[in-house]
Amino acid sequence: MAIRNILPDTNELLHKECKKVTIFDDNLRTLIDDMRETMHANNGVGLAAPQVGVLKQVCVVDVDDEYIELVNPEIVYTKGVCNDIEGCLSIKGVWGYVDRPKKIIVKAYDRNGNPITVRATDFFARAICHEIDHLHGIVFTDVMTQRWIPKEKDKNKKGAQE
Repeated sequence: MAIRNILPDTNELLHKECKKVTIFDDNLRTLIDDMRETMHANNGVGLAAPQVGVLKQVCVVDVDDEYIELVNPEIVYTKGVCNDIEGCLSIKGVWGYVDRPKKIIVKAYDRNGNPITVRATDFFARAICHEIDHLHGIVFTDVMTQRWIPKEKDKNKKGAQE
C-alpha cells in the first residue's frame, strides 16, 4: 500500500465525471488499499478516486468504525434532510453547511465485483453522499448553503475531513 497525493480543488480532474469500473482486478484492489491508507494518513473519513487523480467510480468511507468500499455506487433511496458542516481533504481550511439526506440506500459493487447494498444514516450517510458527489465532479463548495468560519477557540481543534 502507498499514500497517494491528494489533488487540490483547483485541479480540473476533481470537476469531471468518473467512468464506471468494468474490470475488477489487482490494480483496482491496489487503488482501493492506497485510498484507504491515504484517507487515514490525512485524518479523513472518506476519499474518492478522483481526489488521487484516478477518474474511476471508486470511493472509501470510514466513519465510527464503519468502513466501506464502494465501486460504481448509486444512491437508490433517500429520506429526510439534514444541514450540517462539511470539509474536504482537497479543500484545506474551508468548511460549509451542506444539505444531505438523513438516510440513504446505496447499490454498488465491492472490490471483487460482488453487488452490495449499503444502508446508512446521519454522518455515515453524509460522508457517502459527499464521496459519491466527487465521482460526478461535484465538490462540497458547489452545493454548500453557507460557509462556516470556526470561532477562535475551534481553530485549534483537529477535526476529520471528508
